[in-house]
Amino acid sequence: MKKTVYLSLLACSYLLADTDLEALKKQMEQQKIIMQKLEAKIDSLSKKQVQMQQEQKIVQVSAPAVNTSASFSQNAYLPDIALILNMSAVSRNVKNSDYENFAIPGFIASGTAPLPFNKDKGFNLNYAEVAMHSVVDPYFEAFANFHLHPNEFEIGEAYVQTTSLPYALRVKAGKFKSNFGRINFKHQHSWHFDSQPIIYETLFGPDGISDAGVQLQWVAPTDTYIMAGVEAMQGTNGKSFGDTEENNLYVGYLKSSVDVGDDLSILGGLSFAHGKNDTANPTNVYGVDLTLREQLGSYSALIWQSEYLYRNKDVGTNHNKQAGLYSELIYQYNNNYSAGFRYDRITKNDTDLSAYSGIDTNNLDRYTTMLEYKPFPMSRLRLTYTYDRTKIIAGERKNISEFMMSLNIAAGAHGAHNY
Repeated sequence: MKKTVYLSLLACSYLLADTDLEALKKQMEQQKIIMQKLEAKIDSLSKKQVQMQQEQKIVQVSAPAVNTSASFSQNAYLPDIALILNMSAVSRNVKNSDYENFAIPGFIASGTAPLPFNKDKGFNLNYAEVAMHSVVDPYFEAFANFHLHPNEFEIGEAYVQTTSLPYALRVKAGKFKSNFGRINFKHQHSWHFDSQPIIYETLFGPDGISDAGVQLQWVAPTDTYIMAGVEAMQGTNGKSFGDTEENNLYVGYLKSSVDVGDDLSILGGLSFAHGKNDTANPTNVYGVDLTLREQLGSYSALIWQSEYLYRNKDVGTNHNKQAGLYSELIYQYNNNYSAGFRYDRITKNDTDLSAYSGIDTNNLDRYTTMLEYKPFPMSRLRLTYTYDRTKIIAGERKNISEFMMSLNIAAGAHGAHNY
């Protein structure tokens, strides 16, 4: 009897287990069907999303001026654009027609100097500058500066430079301002004074060394900043070079900076430029620069900047050995007010001065003072007084007094300048 009961219970348990297994199989089949439907739905949504993205790109290309939140990806490819305006009101004790024909003995012949900045007694719209910058890809970024003068359009700079080369290397190629010296690579609106230092004006002209070429820079892996650079350029600068049958200008420099304590920074550099001049003979230019910046407070600083340049220019019949310097002291009281003084001097002028017989060609120097007000970081008013003893006008040495009020405006995405 007991054996019969046990067999009956075992048979019932088997039948129940078989029933649960069949139910579980049916449930799994239903879940599999549901998963297949979900996968099909996801595929359908993915295809719709890709199609919408393609349509959005087409709309963005055909109508780039439309600015909506949906076009954020398009904005990532637009360059940073800035507009710089520079204007001035000038008063000096010589007429414009006379000033345009000035000469600097041994450097600039009468009537040959271009005067792009603040040239007229009265009102000047000196230039407008359009600056553009864009990250091209993980390896390159592009820069361009276009100068718009009242009667001229000029490509100031247009170049690409690398962003991710190994061993702290960087390459620049295109048209650019050379890193020779301290002030050459800076744009006019970033100078501490509106006028160019005399030694730069006489050796390189108003644009400095700015040419098509290629640049290689290397930063040493040391705690102290040390940067070495070389440049190969076409050599179109007519003041010191100018033989453009082939690229003939080569520039090298070594720059360093060190912090002394918490407040004092010292920057220095050595520069060298070699090329052929318009007589097909070599010209060598040597430069040394030194800048000290003492931080006096959160927004107050004292800056002393000086450069000395020496040129040996072979003109076939003789070697013109000429040199000069400038030294400027800037006191930045706060974010709004600054004041400064600069002294320029031609220290050596070993060249043919027979055209200036009977005229005192010694002590060619200039004194400049300035007071600057910046109501905001992107606008600047500057009052300048200059006493200039470097120029010959109408056959006589002329001491020029000049007062100038300049206004500089920068609008748009514009990066900070080096001090």
